[in-house]
Amino acid sequence: MSNDHPLSISEPDSGELDRIWQRVVGRRSFLRGVGLAGAAAVPAAGVVGTGSAFAASSGPTSGDVAILRFLAAAEIIESDLWSQYAELGGVNGGNPAYMAALQNLDSDLPQYIADNTDDELSHAAFINAYLRAHGAEPVSLERFRRLAPSAATGAKHGTRLTSLKALDVDTSWYVRYRSGRNPDLGATFPQAVTIKHQPAIPLSDADTPPNTMISSPSVPPASSRAALRMQAIANTAGFHFAFIEQGGSSLYSTMALKCSSPEVLRIVVSIGGVETNHFSLWHDKAGNAVSQPLAGVTDPETGLHFPDLNASHSELLQTNLILPEPTQFLRGLPDCSVVRPTSDALAGARAAVHALTADRLFAGQSTEFFRFVMRLAQQADAAQRHVG
Repeated sequence: MSNDHPLSISEPDSGELDRIWQRVVGRRSFLRGVGLAGAAAVPAAGVVGTGSAFAASSGPTSGDVAILRFLAAAEIIESDLWSQYAELGGVNGGNPAYMAALQNLDSDLPQYIADNTDDELSHAAFINAYLRAHGAEPVSLERFRRLAPSAATGAKHGTRLTSLKALDVDTSWYVRYRSGRNPDLGATFPQAVTIKHQPAIPLSDADTPPNTMISSPSVPPASSRAALRMQAIANTAGFHFAFIEQGGSSLYSTMALKCSSPEVLRIVVSIGGVETNHFSLWHDKAGNAVSQPLAGVTDPETGLHFPDLNASHSELLQTNLILPEPTQFLRGLPDCSVVRPTSDALAGARAAVHALTADRLFAGQSTEFFRFVMRLAQQADAAQRHVG
């Protein structure tokens, strides 16, 4: 095809890409002062550092910094929980029985866990590096590491930020993304599987006794008590993976609406796209826990049961419907397949903290931890988009 063909498309250079991006989001502007509603009660040091990044109109606004600081905290939290999954069940994990049970959901699951963990670690490191590069204060949660790790073979020593030992996993996302109704417009959804106070990792070697045989896939009637227990733990992890990443997909979409700097907006939408990619992956794998031949597993310790959701013959539970269905989006317009929710009330920073707390991910954390993370969330939610 010749270069002058009417359908040929030449790739723009970096300067042209930047000009296109600027036209899409509008001219960058600088909001002098704190730039956060109600921020008078927040110490300036809690929002920005002592650098002079805000002396130039091309830099991120105070609201942009607040958004990035909360997202840095969220990524550190994600890195902490994913690292625990990777230690035990990742491609180089140290717990063979747990890895075997995870592989019943998908033979490549250990590799996916390792890759997801690497992604979250890179997000946290990048956002903090960006904050430092612009004279803003990076986020550290190291002083809040106080939770004991798993005692099972493969778990590393050292305290954690999060606990995966007794989760209340919200599985309503499974029904929500198959529905034509939108939570931002008032819709509510039932749980696909009711998961209460359930471990998503083996707690100790009592859960992974030597020579535990995990059949592939584990057919419940033929499985030993130890194998059923381990499979239920792995199935819980499968649903928890998707719960975490669907929340990240909504959070990043919501935060993007508040960004003023085109560069910060580029960061938020670029990382947010990866969170959505993660969710799509885990949505698929969770369905394998509630379809044949794996369906029917019951945890002999807690009684948690993973039914065959396909037996209901309902599209709201059908396990191979993993792509988001079109839904109500903007009133008066046709249904559209979108990330949902994306409202502040349901998908903002404070909503994210509330959801993770309800998940019991922070069970045993200090009051100081909750105060610090909620202050970051309040600042991020108060940020407003300013373009000239």
